[in-house]
Amino acid sequence: MVALAQGMAAAHSPRESWRAAALGARDALGGNFAALSVWERECGRLRVLANVGELTPDEEEFPTGEAYPVHQFPEITEFLHERWAGGGGPNAWVETASGTATGRAGYCHQRVAALRRRGRGCCVVAPVVLHGRAWGELYVARPPGEPVFDRADADFATVLASVVAAGIAQTERLEEARRLAFTDALTGLANRRAVDVCLEEAVERHRGEGAVVSLVVCDVNGLKKVNDTRGHAVGDRLLERFGSVLSLCGAMLPGALAARLGGDEFCLLAVGPDADAVVRVADELCRRAAELELGEGVACGVASTQDPIGPVLSARRLFRLADAAQYRAKAVRAGKPVVAGREGEGPEDPVVRLADAPPPEGAGERRRFRGRRS
Repeated sequence: MVALAQGMAAAHSPRESWRAAALGARDALGGNFAALSVWERECGRLRVLANVGELTPDEEEFPTGEAYPVHQFPEITEFLHERWAGGGGPNAWVETASGTATGRAGYCHQRVAALRRRGRGCCVVAPVVLHGRAWGELYVARPPGEPVFDRADADFATVLASVVAAGIAQTERLEEARRLAFTDALTGLANRRAVDVCLEEAVERHRGEGAVVSLVVCDVNGLKKVNDTRGHAVGDRLLERFGSVLSLCGAMLPGALAARLGGDEFCLLAVGPDADAVVRVADELCRRAAELELGEGVACGVASTQDPIGPVLSARRLFRLADAAQYRAKAVRAGKPVVAGREGEGPEDPVVRLADAPPPEGAGERRRFRGRRS
């Protein structure tokens, strides 16, 4: 039980937590197989999150489609009632390949058939209750010929399920904290912190595998005017609407990250799609932004490792290139994206020249691009 709790506490993702829960329960109860499942109330089904131990050919460690309608397992509805919210707790039960062994389930035909089909001798099923509500179940099985789980095992499984519930609650809190740490509160897009992390990883993939990495940086035109004349609430609405447009366009690039860098600045990060595909999406983004009721469109810059921009050995350089392209788009009032490396050869390209020029002494990276007038 201690190992189960420690395993879940050390998990860095929900999947790791689910696997640790199933492994800990399997080992604690001396089984050869275990599974953790969640009840999806909106779908009326029990969906398997993780299988561990000796798997049959139709089982996967993290299945994508293994789910069971509640009506196929009437005993599930017994523990899905909210009767524990005021105290007490649900009890586990044991079933064998020939029927119910101990506990109150009493509806065993589907589980018995599953045990026989998968060559297992017996199982113990423990409801997992979180915040006073049924969350799912913990399932541990033994092979034929091994001792059948008894009442003491069922009682121990009930305790293990409560430890699992505590671990799941902790995982959910950590996931929510991570989500908030990497999400922009106004638009719901990723934030600058998320971009920094993902861009570093993307450039590492470029250096190690040659992956194409492209960055689109946008600046919403006219936000200050909207704020000054119509109020900050209207300005926020402009940012939210552009965030929706950015998200829609980002969906055209598989796996792209749509983010708000801060203020009126946004970006798209794409790893894999070729540069021309990214430019087409950036062009569509400019077109849609120009049709928004508020604001005056966007200034948009693109930098891709597939274009002639010189070696990209750091996330910082790719960001500088995209930012310089965006600055140039704003300076010339371009209605389309400006793409680094496509207006000249190598260092002769005005965007590359701007990005690689040394900044004025004491100027920050962002101030440098906002302060030049070349």
